[in-house]
Amino acid sequence: MPLVRISLLRGRNEAHKHALCEAAYEALREAFGIPEDDKFVVMHEHDRDGFVYARSYLGIAHDDGLVIVQITANEGRTVQQKKALYKAIAERFHAAAGVEPRNVLINLIEVKKENWSFGDGMAQYA
Repeated sequence: MPLVRISLLRGRNEAHKHALCEAAYEALREAFGIPEDDKFVVMHEHDRDGFVYARSYLGIAHDDGLVIVQITANEGRTVQQKKALYKAIAERFHAAAGVEPRNVLINLIEVKKENWSFGDGMAQYA
């Protein structure tokens, strides 16, 4: 059960934001094999004063098209699966919404299965 948070500068239209949410979900289905309907994506829009980033880091140039993706998922994926996910997200963001791959920053947070509750105050995976 990944939880995806997408952060970007305010001003994109609804279709652009929806395309990013769907692209992230489809990339997770492809790279991590998550089940159908396991879709939990939160979009965060920020004003310029609340979206601060390096114009260049590790030789990669960023601009106001930067999209930051933070994914919380169960631990246990291989390095190869993680690399496949990063590539799939960057490619799908570019194809679906025109985001340049250099402007896709991804952070993966891994947690134990018992750290989730899907509702009813229960830990369904514990």
